Amino acid sequence: MEVKIGIQNVAREIVFESGQSADEVADAVEQSLANGALLRLKDIKGRLIVVPGASIGYVEIGAEEVRRVGFGAL
Repeated sequence: MEVKIGIQNVAREIVFESGQSADEVADAVEQSLANGALLRLKDIKGRLIVVPGASIGYVEIGAEEVRRVGFGAL
């Protein structure tokens, strides 16, 4: 699923594909905002995305994709 994170006072947003479920991402964001801790998420390539919880402007969690069709699915 696609995850977009907007950072306060930064023009560009962080966009990546995550293998985590929407509930897992939402729970991690909620805990990070409540505690002011770092938000740690992994993308589908195994890279770790770390964002300070105090600077998160918004988080947009896309719908989970069931299956891709076409040449991009190879």
